[in-house]
Amino acid sequence: MFDIGALELLVIVIVAVLVIGPKDMPLAMRTAGRWIGKVRKVSNHFRTGVDAMVREAELEDMEAKWKAQNEEIMKRSADSSEADAGEPVMTGPPPKSEQASAQQKAVPAPKSVNDVVNEAAPLPKPAPAPSPTPASKPSE
Repeated sequence: MFDIGALELLVIVIVAVLVIGPKDMPLAMRTAGRWIGKVRKVSNHFRTGVDAMVREAELEDMEAKWKAQNEEIMKRSADSSEADAGEPVMTGPPPKSEQASAQQKAVPAPKSVNDVVNEAAPLPKPAPAPSPTPASKPSE
């Protein structure tokens, strides 16, 4: 990113020692390191977001291209089948017939867990809990 050579780095260190002083230099270096770490973290997060957006845009473009190619292939296939058969060929889902819909209506709906439990044999009732006996008082 920044092209800092050895000579430039030496000049920066000398100026920092003169301005900050050798006593406060470790604290200044720690602070500078934290700031550099934060800047790197933010830049990496930004770069990751941009990469994700680019990837999504590429996927959408590829999906649109594949869909167009698929439609073209299906059209060519239908055209060649029509030419061979002499009648139109259906390329979509089959239409629902009355017989198929009647069969679907005749199938009973699945039972819920509560229905199955209620139809099962009833569970035996638990025995009543014994009643507490009165505590005897010690006689004096």
